[in-house]
Amino acid sequence: MYLFLIIILLIIICLLLIGLHQKNTNSICRARTRLDGKTAIITGGTLGMGLNVATDFADRGARVIIACPFEPEGRNAQRLIEEETGNKQIIFKLLDLSSFKSVRDFAADILNREDRLDILVNNAGVGYLEDDVTKDGLNVILQINYYGHFLLTLLLLPLLKRTGTKSEPARVVNVSSLLHYLGTMNACYIKRSKVLHALQLYSDSKFFLMVFTRELSKKLSESNVVVNCVDPGAVGTEIFYSIGCVWGPLIKCFFSTIFKTPWEGAQTTIHVALDKKAGTISGQMFKNCQVSHAKQSAFSEINRKRLWDDSIKLVKLTEAEHQQCLYT
Repeated sequence: MYLFLIIILLIIICLLLIGLHQKNTNSICRARTRLDGKTAIITGGTLGMGLNVATDFADRGARVIIACPFEPEGRNAQRLIEEETGNKQIIFKLLDLSSFKSVRDFAADILNREDRLDILVNNAGVGYLEDDVTKDGLNVILQINYYGHFLLTLLLLPLLKRTGTKSEPARVVNVSSLLHYLGTMNACYIKRSKVLHALQLYSDSKFFLMVFTRELSKKLSESNVVVNCVDPGAVGTEIFYSIGCVWGPLIKCFFSTIFKTPWEGAQTTIHVALDKKAGTISGQMFKNCQVSHAKQSAFSEINRKRLWDDSIKLVKLTEAEHQQCLYT
């Protein structure tokens, strides 16, 4: 009995020490950049880190477009941001990343209505335990976390390129994860336990984002658009609610207390979107507001070309559209 209590005590002490170290090493974005007259889109900008990013941009004077598939959640976030910042240029738009039609409709609306796009933050993400398949025939985790963002980014590239300048390039920020290190090029469709299966799919999707970031940066090397990836760290967000109504909130609270709150987790994304030096870098991974290391295989030319070609086919982008997105 005493040994058990000693072990529990040691575990608690270790967790407290880890938490103290994490809290002391979490970086905060120091950029004082104003965004008056500029436009930003944040997918999943209605909860968690995305809401914090959107609020920060709004506080700097940006026209902020927050996108999610749930209207009540979107309208509530719009109201919260407006009340906190006093910025009335907050627009909510419906976007369901699990539907390529919704992505296309959203992108077409943006291209028709907006005259500029300075920042695109691909933040939305899910981690369902159920192995659901979308109407497009893809796993829901992979489509929402990666393929939907892939299609969205390409469709919005012409507007990003028209907006960016040599001194102030437009920026694409892809929110990845430390778990991208567990990702592979062979998206896991092998049935395991629900938790391990979902974990592998989530890791694959975040690995894909880094591979995509690297390849897109190469293709945009002659343009005034930079694209980078972010590892926000271990963050207590609503993504854990997919685990269940009991364990989800408990795990969210644990991660927020020991590791990062959504506000702390949002800081590197904000840094990459706003910092002057970060605007001169493309195709890299950032963590704690500085360039970090990504899984080495994400830089492989073979992996980059394979994922790009497969993604073009899976999102059903025609060759004409492909050329228009990249070279318009």
